[in-house]
Amino acid sequence: MGIVSPGFRGRPRSEGVELPPGQYLVEDFPVLSAGPTPRVPLDRWEFSVTTEIGETYRWSWAELLALPSERMTVDLHCVTRWSKLRTPWQGVSLDTLLAGVETAADFAMADSYGGYTTNLPLQDLRNGQAWVAYRYDGKDLSAEHGGPARLLVPHLYLWKSAKWVRGLRLLTQDEPGFWESAGYHDYGDPWREQRYQGD
Repeated sequence: MGIVSPGFRGRPRSEGVELPPGQYLVEDFPVLSAGPTPRVPLDRWEFSVTTEIGETYRWSWAELLALPSERMTVDLHCVTRWSKLRTPWQGVSLDTLLAGVETAADFAMADSYGGYTTNLPLQDLRNGQAWVAYRYDGKDLSAEHGGPARLLVPHLYLWKSAKWVRGLRLLTQDEPGFWESAGYHDYGDPWREQRYQGD
């Protein structure tokens, strides 16, 4: 007797909805994390950008909230194959945070409270493509979903949108982050199914 019943085709794809290959639609918001959920007091929270020569720019929680914010509605695609469409967020564009930063770097490493890291090309954090998001669906971002603030880079798989983000280190050469060191793809484009190294 076979393990898979005849006619089994996995989860059904939603009719009339364009999703990246291999993805299925969810209505809830699954919580997946690589470790325990950090709880960061707002009076000790900060976000920093450190250049390749060691120059550091810092924002406290109050300073982040004082910056111009944007509201955006984006689709999310998780490497575990679920997609959630039209998710509403508020946060500060990386264009705003990087505006006064002089750098010759081409890459960035996102660092999170709790030790998580993920690498990204710097060009994928600019031109209205990425934010430090602190509100979801009109409410403060919960710790389970990366609050008080997370990186939001919706055109890449969701592991690139580092939860509990605390800063960016700008790099002249690409380096793998947490999941990339474990065999995940360095870039992670859901439309090209770049889940693992070699995809």
